[in-house]
Amino acid sequence: MSLPMLPYFGKSTNQPTSRPLHRKRSFDADSPVNLALIGAGGMGNADMQTALRIPGVRIVAACDLYDGRLEACKKTYGPDIFTTRDYREILKRDDVDGVIIGTPDHWHKQISVDALNSGKAVYCEKPMVHHIEEGMEVVEAQRRSGKTFQVGSQGMSSLGNEKAKELLAAGAIGTLNYAEGFWARNSPLGAWQYPIPEDASPETVGWDAYISNTTRREFDPLRFFRWRNYRDYGTGVSGDLFVHLFSSLHFITNSKGPNKIQATGGLRYWKDGREVPDILLGMFDYPDTEEHPPFNLSLRVNFVDGTSGSTYLRLVGSEGAMDVKWREVVLRKNEAVDPNADPFLAQKSKETDSAASSRDRAGIKGPNEVVYKADDNYLGAHYDHLYNFINGIRTGTPVAEDAVFGFRAAAPALLCNDSYFNNQIIHWDPVNMKVLKK
Repeated sequence: MSLPMLPYFGKSTNQPTSRPLHRKRSFDADSPVNLALIGAGGMGNADMQTALRIPGVRIVAACDLYDGRLEACKKTYGPDIFTTRDYREILKRDDVDGVIIGTPDHWHKQISVDALNSGKAVYCEKPMVHHIEEGMEVVEAQRRSGKTFQVGSQGMSSLGNEKAKELLAAGAIGTLNYAEGFWARNSPLGAWQYPIPEDASPETVGWDAYISNTTRREFDPLRFFRWRNYRDYGTGVSGDLFVHLFSSLHFITNSKGPNKIQATGGLRYWKDGREVPDILLGMFDYPDTEEHPPFNLSLRVNFVDGTSGSTYLRLVGSEGAMDVKWREVVLRKNEAVDPNADPFLAQKSKETDSAASSRDRAGIKGPNEVVYKADDNYLGAHYDHLYNFINGIRTGTPVAEDAVFGFRAAAPALLCNDSYFNNQIIHWDPVNMKVLKK
């Protein structure tokens, strides 16, 4: 049975209607939070600089394996902050309330567990873990510690996601049956060809520590500074970008994840020695659950795309669809069309209803479209996500993207890679968070 027309739709029109999205925040600047940065590369610094915009937050220490980044931290954050190559020295400090982990993926699990065991709150960049087998160790460490743990898929806390969640629950697109996401890039930097410092050497880089939990190799600056290209350290386009889409989708739908995963793709353009594809397509089956009906998901990443920067998450239902971005939601709902407007439907109608031939032919109405946009003073999804983390430290308020949520978002991304490299369909139990043998 179709759902009734919702009040936020006006009369049928081809012109979009705009609705503002708002955010109100409260602060407790009198409750200071001291953070340390572990992994002071581009994403780690972006996280820290965003966190420092929140009243009462300050940085007291930084860790990185490249000396140039530690020097840059003192210039950026002040000469008095403590710096080290050894993250364990950070965890011993009594003046550190929480850590931001911006290291390559292969160190996420161990540093997260060690930090939680040391009584520190943790903001860990996505994906939460490097291998599927590591996930439950982080989940258990958070449970034991009772500390705030949040995965850094920053768009998940956006106004756009919150509005999409509200609209889906209200029946705005009817019954969900399909979702798709796309991320396009077409530049060397977007394809992870990050610059290599001129002074990169075994003396300025802690190479032995970097590879201590993976394959032993001679010093290679490409593997250190362009780590996303190599499987020992990164998780490819799926772990870098699909995981954002999983996080948003799971938040909007309250889903625990898919139960069937398969992928295809290839290395089509960036043949620079990387070990991962630059085009990847994933297909995922989501089962029927209490939280949502069964639906299918299609995800794509293309690093050889002339559109250069396109990204979206689209949810499609029986009565409409919505495109979800961090600052905007475009909701479209189609009017019902008289069967006589389509020759095939008209003929089928005649076969079942002798009165159909006497009906007047109806025209096709344009879609009802509503565009929800964030206010101009909106501070952004990244700020929202760090605010939620800091608020969790201050008040003990649970965060949405905790270790369980983070693992359920990371798992299908990691398994998508396994499907691609092993050329097989993978079955996953999203409730108990384990791979199923078929």
